[in-house]
Amino acid sequence: MHKREAFTLIEVMVAVMIVSVVIAALLQMRGDTANKFFNIKKMLYTTQYNSFLLANDGKYGFERSKLDMKRLVDDFKVESDLRRKLSALKVELEYEKLQTIDTSKFNSDEQNSSTGIIFEIGKSILKVGNESSSLIRIRVQ
Repeated sequence: MHKREAFTLIEVMVAVMIVSVVIAALLQMRGDTANKFFNIKKMLYTTQYNSFLLANDGKYGFERSKLDMKRLVDDFKVESDLRRKLSALKVELEYEKLQTIDTSKFNSDEQNSSTGIIFEIGKSILKVGNESSSLIRIRVQ
């Protein structure tokens, strides 16, 4: 009777193929995850730029303009390395007026019609490179 003490060449090749398929699948998952994290990081930065807009008491975002990010961070204490990175960014702001509500029209007293408040509702769109995000803004006049 013949004793079998080693694997055949076919068995070794099948094992190598199974291991290579598993490794390829793991590399694909890692690549997809890295891409998703990169996109999340870009969205996070865009959201932080929106925070600069909101924190500036309505100075920015109600007009169409192109500006350096440096103007937005001048009011904040920011590390010099981060300030340098932000200074290189070009930001494009677009503002679209959506609706105006004049509360003086709702006043039943005709002589006090000039004391109404005007609410302007609009959308500010912040574009940084090929990323963009928008904010709904309300301005009281």
